[in-house]
Amino acid sequence: MKLGIFFLVLAYVLSQFYRAFLAVLSPVLGVEVGAQPQDLALSSGLWFLTFALMQIPVGAALDSIGPRRTAAWLLGLAGGGGALVFALAQQAWHIHAAMILIGIGCSPVLMAAYYIFGRVYPVRVFATLAGAIIGFGTLGNLAGAWPLAWAAETFGWRQSVLGLAVATVAVALALGVFVKDPPPVDQPAGGRGSLLDVLKLRALWLILPLMAVNYVPAAAIRGLWAGPFFRDVYQADALVIGSATLVMALAMVAGSFAYGAADRVFGSLKAVVLVGNLLSAACVLALWFLPTAGFWAVAALMAGIGFFGSSFPAMVAHGRSFFPPHLLGRGVTLMNLFGIGGVGVFQTLSGSLHRAVAPVPPEAPFQAIFLMFGLLLLAGAALYAFSQDRSD
Repeated sequence: MKLGIFFLVLAYVLSQFYRAFLAVLSPVLGVEVGAQPQDLALSSGLWFLTFALMQIPVGAALDSIGPRRTAAWLLGLAGGGGALVFALAQQAWHIHAAMILIGIGCSPVLMAAYYIFGRVYPVRVFATLAGAIIGFGTLGNLAGAWPLAWAAETFGWRQSVLGLAVATVAVALALGVFVKDPPPVDQPAGGRGSLLDVLKLRALWLILPLMAVNYVPAAAIRGLWAGPFFRDVYQADALVIGSATLVMALAMVAGSFAYGAADRVFGSLKAVVLVGNLLSAACVLALWFLPTAGFWAVAALMAGIGFFGSSFPAMVAHGRSFFPPHLLGRGVTLMNLFGIGGVGVFQTLSGSLHRAVAPVPPEAPFQAIFLMFGLLLLAGAALYAFSQDRSD
C-alpha cells in the first residue's frame, strides 16, 4: 500500500505540473504555435473543465472497480497520449486537444489516493494526509516553473514535453502494478447509492460555493496569468517568469502542509479555512490595487495567494466528514468537481475578460481579472461562514 501511495503521489506531481506549465511556455507557444494568452486561457480552462467533468465517472469507478485500474488506465492512455499530442502541436487547437486529453488522464490520481485514505486511515488524520499528498504533489508546480524554463531553453520545449509523455506512461504502469484496492465495503439495503444521495447532504450546500472558488486565484495566476502579466507589465523573459512562479509554487507547497495540520493545532477546520480564504482574498485585492508596486512586491503578493489559497485539502476533509463509507468515492470526487470545475469556468471567463479590457495601461486587463477573483473569494467565504463545523 505504501509503495502504491508513493506512485499516486508521483502521478499527482505530474497532474500539478500539467495544470501549471502553460505560464512558463506561453512566450514560446505564442511564437511557434501561434497560441496567444486568450488561447492558452481556453486551453487551461479546458483542462480544468475536463478534469472536473471526469469526476462523475471517476467517483463511480472508485466505488465500483477501485482506484488501481481507474488511475492506471486513464493516466496511461489519456495522460500519456495528451502529452504526445502537445509535443507535436502545430496550431493552437492542437494545444486545446492535448490539454483535454491530459485533463482526462490526471482526473483520477488525487481522488484515488483520497479514496484509499478515507477507507484505510482514521477520519481524524484525513486532513493531514490530504494536505501532505498535495504538498508533496505540488512539487510538480516547482518543476513547471524555473526547471521547465531551463529544460525548454536547453533541450527545446517539444523534446521536454515528449520526455514527460514517456514519464507519464511509466508512472501509469507503476500504478497498475503497485496500487492495492481497499477491501470492498458492505453496501446498504438500498444499493450503492448515487451522486444524488451525496447532493442531498444539506451540510454540503454552504461548503460547495467556497469549494468552487477557493482554488481559482492560485491556480489561474500560477498556471496561466503570471506569465503574461510579468511579460506585459514588467517585460520579463521566460527565466525571470520562471523564478517568480517558482516562489509562488513554493508558497503553495508550504500552504498545503500548513492547512493539512492546522485544524489539529487550532481545533476548528472551518475557522482555519475561513480565515485562510479571507487572507487570500486580501492578497488578491492588494494585487488588483497595486499591480505596479514592483516586481518582487507583486511576486510576494502572488506567494501569499499561493499560500493562503491552498485550502483545497482542508475543504475536502470538511466535506468528507459528512460522507458515509459507501458514498466516499462519489463524495470526494464531487468536492473535486466543484474545486476544479470552478477553476475551469472562471479561468475561461478570465480569458474573455482579458480580451475585453483595453491594455492601456498594460496592467488594466490583469487588474480586471484580479478584481473578479477577489470578489469571488469574498462571496464564497460569506456563505461558508454559515456552514456546519465538524471539528469533532
